[in-house]
Amino acid sequence: MSVEGLIPVVEISTHYNVQVSFINNLVAIGLIQIDTVEEVHYVHENQIRLIEKMIRMHNDLDVNIEGIDIVFNLLEKIDALQEELKNSKSRLKIYEGE
Repeated sequence: MSVEGLIPVVEISTHYNVQVSFINNLVAIGLIQIDTVEEVHYVHENQIRLIEKMIRMHNDLDVNIEGIDIVFNLLEKIDALQEELKNSKSRLKIYEGE
């Protein structure tokens, strides 16, 4: 497997000054995924922005891992509800003749 587009967990830990266990906890509760290549754990680069948000939430707001999980689950639900509302408004416009 190629490591192109993958960033080692240890490098993320060093760069953002967080423990590797923090990243492992995010993986354990399913907020991020890691790939393992030759016994080295990697995070895909498209997850970096998400990880940065979680680190800021943890460090700046002192939110624990479980709280981060709740916040991100609620944000996903909000996005889904907003999409459903948008679709409902589009269908309503059809019936209103707009």
